[in-house]
Amino acid sequence: MKSTFQDVVSYLQRVPEDRLEALNKLRNLCLGTLQGYQECMDYGVPCYKRNGIVEVAFASQKNCISLYILKQDVVSTNKDLLKGLKMGKACIRYNKPAKIDFGIVKQLLIGTHKSKRRVC
Repeated sequence: MKSTFQDVVSYLQRVPEDRLEALNKLRNLCLGTLQGYQECMDYGVPCYKRNGIVEVAFASQKNCISLYILKQDVVSTNKDLLKGLKMGKACIRYNKPAKIDFGIVKQLLIGTHKSKRRVC
């Protein structure tokens, strides 16, 4: 769901109800784990920036929830944990909210926070 919303709260008010709980959990994990990051809307989706650079984002798409982990080293290090999921270079797609393993998501966020690498 690409949007023109100015803030994450407004974005979340418009997502399909069956995804709202999962998206709120993603948001809360990002806020709790990514200390020192700025939450904002960029590219039409909720993003988390450090030093002005987006490192993490999530979105409610037409057929899935997408999680963007833009530090390629973090995705590569955890690729075994992501087996069976549809993925792009930095995008992890969950076709059902129930398939999101929030423990793995937290691990990805911690890895992102610790990574010194550039985003892809």
